[in-house]
Amino acid sequence: MTSSFLPKRLDPVLVISLAQLFGTSLWFSANSAGNDLMQSLQLTPTGIGWLTSAVQAGFVLGTLVVALSGIADRWRASTIFVASAIAGALFNVLFAWFADGLSSALILRFLVGLSLAGIYPIGMKLVVSWAPERTGAALAQLLAMLVLGTALPHGLREVGADLPWQWIITASSVLALFAALLIHLLGDGPYANGQLSAPTKAQGKPLGVMDAFRIRGFRAAAVGYFGHMWELYAFWTLVPLLLARSRLVDSYPMLSISLMSFAIIAMGAIGCLLGGSLSKRVGSARVALSALACSGICALIFALGWRDLPELLLALLLLVWGASVSADSPQFSSMSAQACPPQLVGTALAIQNSIGFAITMVSIAAAMALFEHVGIDAVWLLVPGPVLGLAGYMYIMRR
Repeated sequence: MTSSFLPKRLDPVLVISLAQLFGTSLWFSANSAGNDLMQSLQLTPTGIGWLTSAVQAGFVLGTLVVALSGIADRWRASTIFVASAIAGALFNVLFAWFADGLSSALILRFLVGLSLAGIYPIGMKLVVSWAPERTGAALAQLLAMLVLGTALPHGLREVGADLPWQWIITASSVLALFAALLIHLLGDGPYANGQLSAPTKAQGKPLGVMDAFRIRGFRAAAVGYFGHMWELYAFWTLVPLLLARSRLVDSYPMLSISLMSFAIIAMGAIGCLLGGSLSKRVGSARVALSALACSGICALIFALGWRDLPELLLALLLLVWGASVSADSPQFSSMSAQACPPQLVGTALAIQNSIGFAITMVSIAAAMALFEHVGIDAVWLLVPGPVLGLAGYMYIMRR
């Protein structure tokens, strides 16, 4: 049952999804103002990559603390979410108005990432606490909002093209505060009550991170997720740069880089929703593996053909890639959650996120450094992620 402050017929998953949309707009708020930041703070494309990696580093540390401490399975998820969204909004505003160089910008973006650790995985736990019977579809809806949240700063940049970049970033903080309000009003779901204590085994020993990795289903889903993460955030970071260097900007002068970036990244929301719908019929595993294979094929085709493909086909390829690169994420998370006992779900999802986002730090830094030397051919670096993710999943499940 939803909070008395919200309409009783309002779907809790929808409320959490909207909060996820607004809260995760903090993630790429700096990337939406990439060109302005490079001028204002005297940054190179590698510097923008470092800012993104700083967010990832903060997120990794935050999720690692959540996983190792068991906070996600001891404290109310709604309380963690609200406090994290407020903190993230504050650090984001400080970045917009008070960062005066790369060092201060890195520190503040790191703190934004630290705050996001209490938004993204905790949002997944909230969904499970409200709708455990439809985890795959519900997480697909939630992750669709995360993807839109990632694309949202590019959309804000397009709408407010004439505004100073500081105001665009501040708008993300306002949205994050609204996310905190929504979750405060909603609260935890009825299936969370039994999970607000220290996770224990039947014999009384506490459950920990290693117990999750002893479960084959979780291990396989996590490996597939790690391959997906190698590609995902590096792709999102590269999108505006790929568009700026490709022929698409000249071919479609009526479309700005911000608008095209928003469209490509936002396609992931459609991919997540379609994947969630399909998962009800064919299962999460088939959807996740198919999407991972599709995104890998798109990366390969783009790397081979970006010089020769007609502009229309190149644009369509980027849209399909944007849809498929995100569609597997909620299904891998659903598989991980379903493989674990209820009292271990929060910890398991937190450690999976922690490792996955640590991988993104490496792929983002490597892709941005490579982009400065070889340009668009840097996309070759993304191809191994889907390949290794698929191979690892199949190997573990067949053993």
